[in-house]
Amino acid sequence: MRVVRTPAGDVRVDVTGKVSGRGAYVCPDGACVDRGLGGGRLAGALAQPLAEDLAELLRQASVRPAPSRPLVVRRISLKEQRQQ
Repeated sequence: MRVVRTPAGDVRVDVTGKVSGRGAYVCPDGACVDRGLGGGRLAGALAQPLAEDLAELLRQASVRPAPSRPLVVRRISLKEQRQQ
């Protein structure tokens, strides 16, 4: 899970991974979330204290399964270069 501090100073969970700002990642496991919140690790990474409601939101998000993403297949064509 990505948590981001936006340029406006808001701290929120970024489910898209595309919100601009200072981001930090926490694995979506309850124990990881507790370690990140404990001792101010996550707050230090974002350089801003976290509100208690955000901490509760992270704990709830860690319980839900992550949304599945569609498979991305890219084909790359490599042209053979001949030396003359």
